[in-house]
Amino acid sequence: MDHDPSELLALATDMARQAGQLLCAYAERGGLSVDTKTSATDPVSAADQASEHLISERIRTARPDDGQLGEEQTGDREGSTGLRWVVDPLDGTVNYLYGIPQWSVSIAVEDAEGPLAGVVHDPSRGDVFTAVRGAGAHHNGEALSVRTVDDPADALVATGFAYDPAARADQGRLLADLIGSVRDVRRFGSAALDLAWLAAGRWDGYAEFTMHRWDFSAGSLLVSEAGGRVDGWQMELGGAMHRGLTAGGVTVVEHLNEWLRRAGARRLPLSEYMD
Repeated sequence: MDHDPSELLALATDMARQAGQLLCAYAERGGLSVDTKTSATDPVSAADQASEHLISERIRTARPDDGQLGEEQTGDREGSTGLRWVVDPLDGTVNYLYGIPQWSVSIAVEDAEGPLAGVVHDPSRGDVFTAVRGAGAHHNGEALSVRTVDDPADALVATGFAYDPAARADQGRLLADLIGSVRDVRRFGSAALDLAWLAAGRWDGYAEFTMHRWDFSAGSLLVSEAGGRVDGWQMELGGAMHRGLTAGGVTVVEHLNEWLRRAGARRLPLSEYMD
């Protein structure tokens, strides 16, 4: 099958918009059935599952030989084309269930080199962030560029926390060592949207652990195509090893990397995140 990145992006964008409309309809209807996954604070709703089912079926129809990887695993399968769709059908489920307009749909298509095309869609604001490897990143059609910060003390940094209470407690202690050396820290609750906003220059850096491929595949491409850098890491949190990443402009990323090194983290190639 054809691997034209622009056509793949067009399909991803159309699917993200359609999923966003579905999620908004579920939110307006209310009364969602909710279950939990890794912990009592890690919910999955009927809306998550419906969104992933919609995306999965569209991929099966349009690209039946491609592979799929999704957060809810409803459509996971091996492919034969060398392409794999990586889907987070609703990133920021807790925000979504609380009515906080900070959630997104993230869809990327990867080849052997990593993300080839990706979209992060924010239905609450009508924002569509897109990127194609080697062709730049865009927000609603306008080119994106990460912010350049010469002094890390001026950097606004975004982060996120684990669902596991022990890991989250360790992250809180780790953050205390960072917050005095940067402008401030924000925690909004959607990793994909955090990375999209970083690419759009809405903050200067990003660091998060306990991540999966679907959390950052599209977002990492947005950042790199907007002129930023993304580095992978691994460290022990809450008695278990977790993977994470740092992202932003070079100066900020190097500051974040040194912060993690002091805490005992080790660099990990992003290629090792392939779930």
